Amino acid sequence: MIALETMRSHKLRSFLMLLGVILSVSTLILVVALINGTNDYIAERVANLGNGVFLIMRYGIIDNSDDFVRAVRRNKQLSYDDYIALRDGMKLPKNVGLECRSTETVRNTGESPGLGSGLGSGLSYEDASIRGVTANIGEMTTDEVARGRFISENDNQHRSQTAMIGSEVAEKLFPNRDPLGKTVTLRGYDFTVVGVAKPVGSVLGQPMDNFVYIPVESWFKLNGTHTDQIAINIQARSPELLEQTKDEARALLRARRHVPPNEDDNFGLFGADTLMALWKKLTGTLAWAMVGFVSIFLVIGGVVIMNVMLASVTERTREIGIRKSLGARTSDILAQFLVESAVMSAIGGAIGIVVAWLLAMILDKTTPLPMRVPLMAVITAIGVSTAVGLFFGVYPARKAARMNPIEALRAEQ
Repeated sequence: MIALETMRSHKLRSFLMLLGVILSVSTLILVVALINGTNDYIAERVANLGNGVFLIMRYGIIDNSDDFVRAVRRNKQLSYDDYIALRDGMKLPKNVGLECRSTETVRNTGESPGLGSGLGSGLSYEDASIRGVTANIGEMTTDEVARGRFISENDNQHRSQTAMIGSEVAEKLFPNRDPLGKTVTLRGYDFTVVGVAKPVGSVLGQPMDNFVYIPVESWFKLNGTHTDQIAINIQARSPELLEQTKDEARALLRARRHVPPNEDDNFGLFGADTLMALWKKLTGTLAWAMVGFVSIFLVIGGVVIMNVMLASVTERTREIGIRKSLGARTSDILAQFLVESAVMSAIGGAIGIVVAWLLAMILDKTTPLPMRVPLMAVITAIGVSTAVGLFFGVYPARKAARMNPIEALRAEQ
């Protein structure tokens, strides 16, 4: 109560004392909110391979040139036979699918906006992601069907020239028209649109709706089977079985490729956890540097608290002398000033949290920055700001507690 009364009596001084803590805590919360929001964003939009899905490719996640050179020499191309061996040999997975990717220009050569069939040069979409897939990829991918259907098993069995297209491709090639039943042309081959996916938007500025799904057998007809673009998608039956399923896939493929026990895999296996680990490795140092830089402001705020408390001790010398002459112990005076500095600092921290939360909500709604304020950051901010007040209040409190009551009263006179 004395601390609150002191703040009320000296509003400007209290505001200046709290300003450093408010700014440092609010900045710290915003940095943590940005880091946490970005991690959630990457986990949801980039590293999300599907529910319990992991991939096997020729190369895994490689973050340095030496490992890449070794992988180029050691890792063998995956083949359709590898997919068949895993599909038929594994017991744990829910699904084992095949996906191949390439980048092509997709055209609508038969129609132009406002013109009849066969007129004009038509529309085209460059750098479309062409994905040849087995039918069960539809159960594993995060892309959902908005209209029509996904590629079916029958499409693959008959090498049908059918396609499910992303919303961006649909809008570009068929503006203001229903794409279902229409034709898109890929390398001179006509594919009938049987489905349109739900829009996803962009991730880190890259479009995510620029894809065309076709049967994998039709993709092989366009690109051949000897390619580095093959990926085997495996879905575990449950999250609890994910690691066991990875181990089964790794063991079966190592045995198939005759990899000795003392050698590394000659293929890449990774899931969402691998991608997130790489992301945190790339950004972890930067994140801690940002937190460390912001922590400097807390120290500055603490120094301001110490200076203001020293001024307060000087102003209240007579009060201290009266208290001690009436029987107040050294510990009582020490506790009084420590509580005052801690309470003021905690109030500054609380105000900083409110300011940061409001700014985070505004930035999250009005900018592309993903902001998530974790509860632990709020609790930590209150604790840290209180600790700063205690730490930097020790010296002024000890100075007040060690005053001689006679000298304190005489100095006031």
